[in-house]
Amino acid sequence: MKTARIHAFGDPSVIRYEDVPRPRPASGEVLLRVAATSFNPTEAALRAGLLQAFLPVELPYTPGWDVAGTVAEVGPGAEGFAVGDRVVGWLEGAGAAAEWVRAPGVLLVPAPVSVPLAHAATLPLAGLTAWQAVFEHGKVAAGQRVLVNGAGGGVGGFVTQLAKYAGAEVIATAGARSDLAVRRHGADHVIDYTAGPVPAALDGPVDTLLNLVPLSPDDAAALAPTVRPGGRIVSIATPVEPPAGAGVTAIHMVARNDVAQLAALAELVDGGEVALDVSGSYPLADLADVHRPGAAGRIRGKVVIIP
Repeated sequence: MKTARIHAFGDPSVIRYEDVPRPRPASGEVLLRVAATSFNPTEAALRAGLLQAFLPVELPYTPGWDVAGTVAEVGPGAEGFAVGDRVVGWLEGAGAAAEWVRAPGVLLVPAPVSVPLAHAATLPLAGLTAWQAVFEHGKVAAGQRVLVNGAGGGVGGFVTQLAKYAGAEVIATAGARSDLAVRRHGADHVIDYTAGPVPAALDGPVDTLLNLVPLSPDDAAALAPTVRPGGRIVSIATPVEPPAGAGVTAIHMVARNDVAQLAALAELVDGGEVALDVSGSYPLADLADVHRPGAAGRIRGKVVIIP
């Protein structure tokens, strides 16, 4: 089968498109015919060798954390699956940047049926990150004002939609290329972060700040006072610390795999509450060409990689 692998850490040119033996499912696993994986910026950092202290991987390494595919073979003990099932999941050991992948059954849920199967690959990592930021850590509720900093990215699209689904008034930051998409996701107000300081464009404090982008120390310090006393700051990137004595809860989060939440997200997709923002589709052979703009933060929404 064809796969994309890295044999050394480095720039996108280290990604090789090559032939490897097709895997067989072990106990508790299924073999998936991969419909798509999707690009996550963290994978670019991993490819460059920047995450070895936190997420060590052995080389050669096949990326592809998100997977959407069809069950082709059921291993012993993988109960509840049948050949032909369409599933989606976050593979903690990666490997979905391939034509076939073996996947633990406990990490998979039924894929949403209202969207192309390949598009469902955009849901697991970005969707779970957003779910946990909005509901677990941000505790976003109806009637709150929420500032989503970085709404134009893959996680940002889900965060904006989930905060709106929770009943919040959503204020989103985005550049000109993402403005329309962010409004389609339900943002009530959009601030062009390239036009000037974000805090100056706010009309009063917010209950919750959801920060999804890397910030300079000065920008982080400027954003923190936008949250009212008793409010919450949740960041998946640069930690944002509130001023001393502000009474604001600040959380720097790392997403975890949760199949129950992923199944709930798939139901929201099928219910029309959450849209999948697929901004591009690329063949697996061109994965390096996705990593180049992706590592620089030049991808809007999510892109899928098709074997």
